[in-house]
This record gives sequence, structure tokens and C-alpha cells, in this order.
Amino acid sequence: MVLEGEGLQEQNRLGLLIKSALSAKSMSMRKLSAAIGMDTASISRIASGKQQPKLEHLQRFAQHLDIPLLDLLTAAGFEAAEPKDSLGELRDALEGSGVNVDNMATQIRKELHKYEAYAQTEEGKELIESSFLAKLDQLRSAGYYIDLLRELYRDYASGQLPAAEQYVIGSALLYFVLSADIIPDFHFPFGYIDDAIAVQIVMEQLELLRRSS
Repeated sequence: MVLEGEGLQEQNRLGLLIKSALSAKSMSMRKLSAAIGMDTASISRIASGKQQPKLEHLQRFAQHLDIPLLDLLTAAGFEAAEPKDSLGELRDALEGSGVNVDNMATQIRKELHKYEAYAQTEEGKELIESSFLAKLDQLRSAGYYIDLLRELYRDYASGQLPAAEQYVIGSALLYFVLSADIIPDFHFPFGYIDDAIAVQIVMEQLELLRRSS
């Protein structure tokens, strides 16, 4: 399905993002074309704002240019109809604690992007299947965000999700399994803080993906 963006002005934002990433990697459009199996002319038209991208195009750009898919979707003009502060609840709960939720979220977004790529590998999939439930049981914790993690895992394990949603959820599950806690011993009524932030970010990404499909 072709994504319906907000016109050429929004597509130019996308083009700047793509061209900047190509430059940072010293990669030509021709080389990118060969890597992602997409003709150079189509990449050029998307980058110049002359062609709207499909979701699968943005997924390939995200994977090969190391750009978070959420950034590409936003640059292409796919923003929530009513922007909301998905981390507001956590920020309010931690007021006065000295914990900067926004700074943590920036770090966690970078980690999730890395794990999203790992979730696309067989090794990443096997790690999720072999370790996620075991770690969750070992934690012996409960609460809203732990319940959300369980739901995300059930969706992931169902095998019924589109690939893009599968990888985004996989990033949250891998974050839970692999990441060292940014604040290791700080407990929260609904789990560890950084895992809670990761879940909120992933829920935001899933909402945006579903709006764009």
C-alpha cells in the first residue's frame, strides 16, 4: 500500500534525511540500490520528493542507512493525528526523583534502533524465543508495563504480524533481555524504569506504523 504523506514539502524532509545518511556512509544511490534491491531511479525520485514511498521502501532505508524507522515515517509526513506525550505518565511519576526521563528516552531510542536490526536476524529471533520468558519469570515482577511486555511477546510469537511490527516489537523484547539497566537498582511500581520507557516508545512506533499501513 502506498503511504499517503502530506505532499512534496514533507517528502523533501525525507529526501534530506536519506541524502544525509548516504553522505555519512559515503554511499552512492547506486550502491544503496544494489544493497536493497530497488532501482536507483526510484530511490532518486523518493529523495527528490517526486515519488511517495511505500512502507517497504522505508523499512529498507531504515535497515541499510541506520535511520530509525520512526524518523523516516515522521519525515515522510506520518505523524499521529493528535500528538501526545507518551512518556508523560512516567515523567510525572518520577518528578522530584532526579531521573531525567527525556534524556533516558534518547539513549533508549538508540538502543532500540540497534535491536530492531538484530531482531531481523535468525540469531536475534532465537534469543527472544529462548530467553525472554525465562528472564521475565526470573524477574518475578508484575504491573502495567510487565503486562504490556507479555502482550507484546504474545503478539510477536503469534507469527501473525506484518514484518515491520514484528521487528519493532522484537526490539523491545531484545532490549529487555540484553540491555544493562541505565538505573540498575531503581524499581518502579510497574517494573524497571528503562524497560518501561522502552515499552512506551515501542507502543508509539506501533501506533505510527499502523496508521501508515
